[in-house]
Amino acid sequence: MRGAPRSRRPPPGSRCPEPPSGPDGPAADAAGPVPAAPGVPELRVTGLTVRFAGLTALDDVSFTVRPGSVHAVIGPNGAGKSTCFNVLSGVYRATSGSVRLGGHELTGLPPHRIAGLGVARTFQNLALPPYATVSDTLMLGRHRLTRAGFLAAGLRLPSAAREEARHGARVREIAAFTGLEPYLDHPAGALPYGLQKLVELGRALCTEPRLLLLDEPVAGMTSAARRRTAALVAGIRDSLGISIVLVEHDMGVVMRLADEVTVLDFGRRIAGGAPEAVQRDPEVVRAYLGEAAPEDGGAPAAGRGHR
Repeated sequence: MRGAPRSRRPPPGSRCPEPPSGPDGPAADAAGPVPAAPGVPELRVTGLTVRFAGLTALDDVSFTVRPGSVHAVIGPNGAGKSTCFNVLSGVYRATSGSVRLGGHELTGLPPHRIAGLGVARTFQNLALPPYATVSDTLMLGRHRLTRAGFLAAGLRLPSAAREEARHGARVREIAAFTGLEPYLDHPAGALPYGLQKLVELGRALCTEPRLLLLDEPVAGMTSAARRRTAALVAGIRDSLGISIVLVEHDMGVVMRLADEVTVLDFGRRIAGGAPEAVQRDPEVVRAYLGEAAPEDGGAPAAGRGHR
């Protein structure tokens, strides 16, 4: 896939270009989708329980993420969403229960082993190298797929050079898909906040995931940037076929994107199903979405707090 020529690196102190304008945002000018992830498996979470020194953070939580779907995990502050993500990505170990990705049991595996099975994650707080270019930052996502050893790379053997070229081409494809291609030579840390969030998402895509864990992907963005990012997440599901587990506090985004929703409250699963049904569930309304369900069918306002 060919893309536009890469831009020159700006001189020190210069401003980075503004994000593309328009209702569809950066992904609107993408040169076309990258191929779909092969063999996307089902994620099955069963009886997941996590305790910290007597405090139960997750209590017998179960849900299933169908292949190629967006599954949102929502809940008020302290509901256990971050704990759930940390177990899925291997940061925390479950006290009991099971997390299976296809035929693989993830519970007890370290993060690098889980990443090797095709699980990628973004984080609520940005963690980008401030002076590395967007291209180099995206290339970090190719690390787990690199086969050339240190010696071959250091000596610039033909096999290592060919592999590097393949990775570079793939980075440019994913940059085009996410709308980051115009910024490939710019320092990632100098980009506007919304674009930095896209860089983190692009880096996760560069690992060629089969399951993508998105931790508050539109948090802190402007309305226009939220719309652009939501459109990109929908494109990842529809064009690439990747399964997505989404933690997000913007209920409008959740209701537009999610195929299914799991609601947590004080570490327990209190509801699950289609977004339209979940937002009218009486227990969800009481615990999270306010005192009464809306009459106009829109996403209710949160009651007990989002953070």
